[in-house]
Amino acid sequence: MKQTVAYVRVSTEDQAEHSPEAQAKRCRDLATLKGLGPVRVLADEGWSGKNLDRPQMAELLAMVRAGEVGHLIVWRWDRMSRDTGDFSTLVKLFSQFGVSVHSVNEGDLDVASAAGRMQIGVHGVFAQFYRDQTTENSRMGALEAFSKGYHQNRPPTGYDLINKELVPNEMAPIVKVIFKLRAEGASVQAISEATDLCYSTVYQILKNRTYLGEVKYSVKYGPGRHEPLITLEEFNASTRGHTPGRRRSKDLCSGKIRCGNCGQVASIQYNNRSQPTYRCRTRGKSCPGQSSRSAPGLVRAALLGLRELTHDTKLQEAIRAGFQTASVPDVGRSMAIQSSLSSLATKKRKLLDLYYADRIDGSTFSDEERRLSAQMTLLEAELVEQDKLKAKAQAKEEAFDDLVEQFSGIDFDQIWEEATPAERRILIEDFLENIYLYPDRLTVQVAGAPPITVTLHEVGLRLVCRTIVSKGGLEPPRPYGH
Repeated sequence: MKQTVAYVRVSTEDQAEHSPEAQAKRCRDLATLKGLGPVRVLADEGWSGKNLDRPQMAELLAMVRAGEVGHLIVWRWDRMSRDTGDFSTLVKLFSQFGVSVHSVNEGDLDVASAAGRMQIGVHGVFAQFYRDQTTENSRMGALEAFSKGYHQNRPPTGYDLINKELVPNEMAPIVKVIFKLRAEGASVQAISEATDLCYSTVYQILKNRTYLGEVKYSVKYGPGRHEPLITLEEFNASTRGHTPGRRRSKDLCSGKIRCGNCGQVASIQYNNRSQPTYRCRTRGKSCPGQSSRSAPGLVRAALLGLRELTHDTKLQEAIRAGFQTASVPDVGRSMAIQSSLSSLATKKRKLLDLYYADRIDGSTFSDEERRLSAQMTLLEAELVEQDKLKAKAQAKEEAFDDLVEQFSGIDFDQIWEEATPAERRILIEDFLENIYLYPDRLTVQVAGAPPITVTLHEVGLRLVCRTIVSKGGLEPPRPYGH
């Protein structure tokens, strides 16, 4: 025997205004007015209408296919879905199984006639427009909050969220201790035991720039309105790289030297004259041909990289040209993608027309619609990736310009000669990311700049080789002894 079913749905943002109880009452009142008999209520609470993947919606569709539903009552048609593709599926299903649809707000919806389906289609278009507009407004709101320095989402350890602003709480002193211990060389596990916080909490705290007084939007950070708990120097000191579980050597470059072939941190050894050398840990196995390199020569390579990047104007121009080339989008490819998206959208509309005209069945429609949607998703993702690459190249160029401006006019050789061992280590820690070892060359990676290749001859190491340009080809070749 067929029965009358009322379907109600509320998402988290509209629960207060359109509660499931209120919707169910209005649906029962309409059933009484029309004499539709007892009403069974199916309610999805806290579910979005972006698709049909909801528990009670699945129950409703199963009942319809089983021929158990004679009348369906909704408070408003967009309670069913806010996606136009879902609307077409539902209309086809209700028409096939003879379900009469009644809306408290929009009246009876005739799914059997062309005029009725058009009316439902109009409701569907506006419902999807509302969903898309809500999503767009949410993004704009998040960006606006970011620009004003407001923190979004849950407050991190050490802060409470009061009136939309982060306020330090009783855990703030512990957060400061965590950064202090890490800067002193303590492992995450040791800090966890000392502070009685779980390992993952300590790890997340040490990676979180919110404690610098910054806020985050997507992958970007900006100044926040809240009080910072640590300084930039303290944050940098706590994030200086070293191999976990292994005590760091006192050598200046410890933790900064890596094998260019396998990427592993190089081990440090001392020869019979107590001179430190670096070598690949897997030399003779996965990385044959790698030789040991003396620590003083590697320090000279680091100083050479800093000097070249900040004083060689031709090199700087070549690097900027490389960044600018990388930031220029492929206009031809972008236009081709836009054209393909437009064509696929036209095909989807024609497919929907064929479906409504009963010239294709529901299975064929679903398979083809899914295929076209997948193609559009891939093309849209490619456009997004182009934008990301452009933004990344621009960010790298800005970081490089900051580096050049910061060190313009500085005599690194003089600073190095006059610096104490502790000051020298700070210079290496703060401005050198890594030096990569190769059998015939070195690659110096200075923070905020592309890699620069240094020949062994330039820094007094053995095995003289030809001048080599970095992989990106951003700097011109330099003659020996430059």
